[in-house]
This record gives sequence, structure tokens and C-alpha cells, in this order.
Amino acid sequence: MTQPYRGVFPVVPTIFTESGDLDLEGQRRVLDCMVDQGSDGVCILANYSEQFLLSDDERTALADLCLSHIDSRLPVIVTCSHFSTQIAVDRARDAAERGAAMIMLMPPYHGASLQGSEQGTYEQFARVSDAARIPIMVQDAPLSGVTLSVPFLVKLATEIEQVRYFKIETPMAADKLRALIAAGGDAIEGPFDGEEAITLMADLNAGATGTMPSALLPDQLKPLVEAHRVGDTAGATEQYARLLPLINFENRQCGLRACKAVFKEGGVIASDHVRHPMPPLAPETRSQLLALATQMDLTTLRWGK
Repeated sequence: MTQPYRGVFPVVPTIFTESGDLDLEGQRRVLDCMVDQGSDGVCILANYSEQFLLSDDERTALADLCLSHIDSRLPVIVTCSHFSTQIAVDRARDAAERGAAMIMLMPPYHGASLQGSEQGTYEQFARVSDAARIPIMVQDAPLSGVTLSVPFLVKLATEIEQVRYFKIETPMAADKLRALIAAGGDAIEGPFDGEEAITLMADLNAGATGTMPSALLPDQLKPLVEAHRVGDTAGATEQYARLLPLINFENRQCGLRACKAVFKEGGVIASDHVRHPMPPLAPETRSQLLALATQMDLTTLRWGK
């Protein structure tokens, strides 16, 4: 049996030119930088990749580029969420054929009031499992508006072959992780957190074995996660306290724009453009972000210079 995936699996940002086109060379540079950050794996086409602003053709181009350019240097998780079960199945099958290590899925939803039933969600995950035949990570995030109870998550893990990983981003994530691990036992192969690691210490203490932050500071998060894994809770806590101002600023003030701003500042990419209707960072916010990032000696700020 292969070892479970664990550690730091940041989300890959999608890089655009100033005119809003895909910047494929910039995308390759970001992937190389993320390898050099010491990431344990990466996730593509996620919400923090601006997946909701990409055309189907752009998704295909990015999946092809990212999986071929990483070329087995790291495991790649491909987000395949869609309200349509058939589209989710087709996306997952395509990702597996291209060499993805794992699929990530949110429960089916479309806006605030159109959501799949619990049975419909179960069937979608089951069909993706049968089609892709690689591990599935359930993304449990407030964005969907869908409540996924611990008993239902355990049902997915125990009854659907490939559902093994869980990214918990709900309020009180640590409590949910702890309950999920207790109820699911060995079926919960990879309990992860997310949300830019803003609750990471509580989540690690609850039993999380991995985290899926942005690409902003995986080089700083990895030693923290490793210290906690070997029992150095005090060392992990000290490192987390040092990083928390930047993590908090990213999560509460910048969102997905933060890592792209830092990648540009470090010379990794030429443009930190985000697609309309998302606004660019306000100059004052950008200045504060870069001041905090500079204090951390991030790989990203040195990589392209």
C-alpha cells in the first residue's frame, strides 16, 4: 500500500498577462518556484486558481501544461467540481488519464439555492470514483453553501472506494476534523485543512496531517507541519505565531490576490492580473502585504532575482 499523502499541498495560482490572457510561460515559472518552495504536492484549477473565471478550453490547456511540466516531480491534485455529475466525471477521467494523483471535489451546487441532495452528492462522488480510479479529496467549504455532516462524510469514506481525503474549511474546522477522525478511523486517510492555514495549529492538534494553503508561503509552513508531526508542538507553535500576521492579512485582506502580488514582486511572474470582476489589490493593501512578506524571507521573493 502506498503511503498517504501528507504535508503542504498549496493551490497553484493561474497566471495571466496584463490583458487577461493565459501566461503559459509565467505558469511554468510558478510551478518551478512551488517545487523549489519545498511543496509536498500541488493542487490546480481550484477556487484560488480562479477556476470560476476560466473557459473549458483554458481548463484543458492548464491541466495539460501543469501536469506535463510538473512531470512527476510532485503529486498533483486536480479540482474537478461541477454541478453536473457528467461534467465532473468527464473532468475527473481526463485528469486521471493525464497523470493526476488525486481529484478534489466540492459537493454539487450552483449559487445559494441550487444544491444537490445528499443522495445526489453521494451518487456524484461514487460515479467520479468509478470513472477516475484515483483518490478523491472532499472539499468541505462554506463557498458551496452545502452542509456536509460528519456522519455523511464518514459514509462517503467507508462506502466509496476512492474517497479518502478531506479538506475541512468550515467554521470550527478543528472540532469537525477531530470528530471526523474519531468516527471514520482508518477510512480517513488524509485529513487536511485549508483556508490559507489560518486555523492550522488548531487543526494539526485535532489530527490534520496535511494543509492546502495558497502558494504564498509553503516554504515556511512545511517545517511547521513537520515539527508538529514529530511531536515538537512548541516549535510548531512558535513558528506559527511568527507567520500568523501574514497568514491573517492574506486571508482577511487580500484573498487569492496575495500570492500573485508576491510572485510578481519576487520576479517570478510579470503580471499579478486577476480577471474582472475581481478588483486588483488596493495600493495601500499591496504595500502592507509586501512589508509583511519581506519580514518572512519567503522563497518567492528571492526566486526570480
